[in-house]
Formats: sequence, C-alpha cells, structure tokens
Amino acid sequence: MAVFLQYLVNGLSMGSVYAIIALGYTMVYGIAKMLNFAHGDVIMVGAYVSYCAISYLGLPPWLSVLLSILACTVLGVVIEGLAYRPLRQAGPLAVLITAIGVSYLLQNAAQLIWGATPKNFSSIVDFEVPSVLAAFNVSAVSLTTIVACLIIMVLLTWFTGKTKMGKAMRAVSADKDAAQLMGINVNKTISMTFAIGSALAAIAGVLMCSYAPVLQPTTGSMPGIKAFTAAVFGGIGSIPGAFVGGILLGIIEAMAQAYISSSLANSIVFAVLIVILLVKPAGLLGKIVPEKV
Repeated sequence: MAVFLQYLVNGLSMGSVYAIIALGYTMVYGIAKMLNFAHGDVIMVGAYVSYCAISYLGLPPWLSVLLSILACTVLGVVIEGLAYRPLRQAGPLAVLITAIGVSYLLQNAAQLIWGATPKNFSSIVDFEVPSVLAAFNVSAVSLTTIVACLIIMVLLTWFTGKTKMGKAMRAVSADKDAAQLMGINVNKTISMTFAIGSALAAIAGVLMCSYAPVLQPTTGSMPGIKAFTAAVFGGIGSIPGAFVGGILLGIIEAMAQAYISSSLANSIVFAVLIVILLVKPAGLLGKIVPEKV
C-alpha cells in the first residue's frame, strides 16, 4: 500500500506539471487555433533562466522564478510576433513547420549559450512537509507542484470567465472577424494568450527541474510532447480538459512504471490516448464543433 501511495503521489506531481504545460497548449490552440510545438522548449528556457539566476547571480529562488516568468513571457510574445503572426492566414502545415523550426532554434541556441553538458538544477522548494503528509512520502516539491497546479487552474478559469481580456479571448476563439468588428484588438489578444502560456511554461519548467534535477537543451522536448498528449487527451481547447488530461496522464505513467515496465511507460501512455480518441474523438471534456459553411 505504501508503494502504491508513493507512485500515486509521483503521478499526481508529474501530472500537475503536464497539466500546467497543457494549459499553455490548450489556451493557444483554443484562441489562436495554432499548435505551438515550440512550447516545450520555452519550458527549457525558463528552467535555464532560473538556474542562471540562482547559480551565477546568487538570487533567492522566488526571485529566480519571477525572472524566469518574465523572460519566458517576453520570449512567447516575440515568437508569436515574429514567427506566427505573419502566418496567421497561411495553412496549418506552414504554421506546424514554423513551430518545429522555432523549437530546433531554441534548442540549438540553448546549446550554444549553456553547452550540451547537463546541469544539476537546485530545487527552488525547501521546506519541511507536515508529518501527516510525510508519512505518505509526499515531498515538498510534490506538494508545491500539486498546489501550484490547482491555483493556476482556478485563476485561469476565473480569468477567462470574469475579466475583460478573458472575455475577449473567448470572443476571438469563437470568431476572429466578428470579434474585430466588435472593437476587440485580435493581435493584442493573441499576444496576451502566448504571454500567459509562456509564463505557465516557465513555472512548469522550474517545478519539473526541481522534481527531476537534470537540465539540458532537450529537457523540454518529451514533457512538451506528453503535455500536448494530455491536452488532446482531455480535449484540446478546454481548460478543465487540460487539467484532467495532465493529471490522468501523470498517474497512468507512474502506475505503468510501477506495475508494468518503466521502459514501456511512454508506449502505454500513447496507447491509452489512442483508445480514448477512438471512443471520444474530441477528448474527455472536448466538444465536437460542427463546421460552419
């Protein structure tokens, strides 16, 4: 029982990271209808910024996280403005190829700046877990990651439902042309979406590297793919779907590693995705929107 609980906590912790990343994917797709496959590499950049702030500048962990969020927010806006905005009227294939190109650009830039040698990332979380939780092998990083994911989920739901910018995002998601006729600045709204998604990527990168303290230029590649899988799993474009998909993906992966095979865990995760999409093509919480003609 103790082993099961330990793997369950590990699954919830990693699933929370996937959920935070997936929220960035699902916001960009839901509003801009773009698949930003460079999102995983923004995670890596955020982790490197935090690493440099702590290791080279001697800044406290909380300030390194703020710098990471700021850097990734600016990076997300720049990527959207330079790489994606000119292709907004182009076909999905052109956007997809551009996203892959931006991904490789970020990876190679990181390798030139920081080198290919893996860095030992120091955890930003350092506090004593209450004895009640410690008895169930809940670490400080796991607890922080799960709580951060829940807070982000609640704040995003409130933001998109109650604020002026959130309502503008939903309007742009429904119909860009109609939103523009109503006086909504579409470019500003989409840029804000990329900014929020990239800020979430920074938080996810720091938490992920605190949990698994190895940082290198390809750090964000596989988590980015898994988070995209989580977004599709839950229903891409749906904020609750991204959260549910991320958590379930983390638990499935942890249980597969514990009771089946660690080498087959990734295969099992993607096999479950295929089964779910065969049963529910739009994902667990997604909705099939009929095409307007």
